[in-house]
Amino acid sequence: MTEHTHRTERDSMGEMEVPAEAYYGASTQRGVLNFPISGDPIPTELIRALALIKQAAAKANAELGTLDADKAQAIADAAAEVASGALDDHFPVDVFQTGSGTSSNMNANEVIANRASELLGGGLGTRLVHPNDHVNAGQSSNDVFPAAVHVAAYEAAEHQLLPALEHLRASLAAKADELADVVKSGRTHLMDAVPVTVGQELAGHARQVELGAQRVRDALPRLGELPLGGTAVGTGLNAPEGLAERMISELRTTTGLEGLTEAADHFEAQGARDGLVELSGACKVVATSLTKIANDLRLMGSGPRTGIGEIRLPAVQPGSSIMPGKVNPVIPESVTQVAAQVIGNDTAVTIGGMNGHFELNVYIPLMARNVLESVRLLATSSTNFADQCIDGIEGVPERATELVEKNLSAVTALVPAIGYDTSAELAKQAMAEDRPLRDVVKEANLLSDEEVDRILDLKKMTKGGVV
Repeated sequence: MTEHTHRTERDSMGEMEVPAEAYYGASTQRGVLNFPISGDPIPTELIRALALIKQAAAKANAELGTLDADKAQAIADAAAEVASGALDDHFPVDVFQTGSGTSSNMNANEVIANRASELLGGGLGTRLVHPNDHVNAGQSSNDVFPAAVHVAAYEAAEHQLLPALEHLRASLAAKADELADVVKSGRTHLMDAVPVTVGQELAGHARQVELGAQRVRDALPRLGELPLGGTAVGTGLNAPEGLAERMISELRTTTGLEGLTEAADHFEAQGARDGLVELSGACKVVATSLTKIANDLRLMGSGPRTGIGEIRLPAVQPGSSIMPGKVNPVIPESVTQVAAQVIGNDTAVTIGGMNGHFELNVYIPLMARNVLESVRLLATSSTNFADQCIDGIEGVPERATELVEKNLSAVTALVPAIGYDTSAELAKQAMAEDRPLRDVVKEANLLSDEEVDRILDLKKMTKGGVV
């Protein structure tokens, strides 16, 4: 190393050489050296949230007289640059790091301190602004980092996932209206059941997505409780009175998230990460719903000639490198893969949540990574599902009619008129003779032909009640 490529920074453990142009310092460099694990830094959403917290702390500390106005303004301005994403490259610490997130909190402190020092006329490493004494004033990694995770997850859920789920719900509902009159065979246990419409099935899917969004939304009030002000263990040592209240008020302004509040109990808020577990669980339910929806669609669209083929999914790319003309349901396939990842993420988040000990959980970076990935994947996948699949679905009424006419479960509508046992015998006869149910029932002379046609009205069956 030379003086031209590196500079010397220091922390409480001594000196470290860091890249000359890096805004981070010694503590960050130790984190880089200590955790050569995945090659993936913390998510950018989390960098933004950390910066917004540091900005809020600077303003609150200035109001309380803990920081002089010039330093506080420089810190706030530097933090705003970080929050904008302009300095993301200066956050190199691996996501699989110290479980409290101390390395990333210090990464934020050092980057902001060095940039603030520049804004005050100093150079990198001059420490006109100190990362601990000034940027971290009234804070600890133990309240800042989990608070940042909650802010990032709340913001991602509010601005990414919930709008995407509403977009998907609306697409499904619109397609349900469009295909409301296409009567098809119902299926239970993958076997023929009484008739339904394509629209009824899609409306059920839309409701699944709507309920999933409600579950995500219901998790936000608990997620919005922030441990800021608890400092190291929840007691609030070294935090000036009123600091947390001012910080959170500022965060509500900068993020637009009115649901951010100070924790009702700081020991719960620092020792447990149940809010993240709850949001992850809601994401898992959404993933489960999307899997059911995607599988229903690719089964209904299977074929085109030897499958069910009641609907036609959009053809978006060739399906085979060897079979010309083959088209596969690739969008639903991608949805189910995302769902599998989200469910796997939730398992890791659950294990992380179980491993809080006394006044701190030390699985927070893992939980942050997985929750934010789940929210992001579900959001992008839901939007893509709507745009590239749902909106382009076409009904194939002639195929749906062909299949539903062969469906012997339509005999169910005859039970009130001729009884279960007689209906079963007629269905078995139609199956054995490979004949239409309608013809076999008429030949039995149990009802007039007009009554048989009235009762075996497949569209009326989809409306429920006694036909």
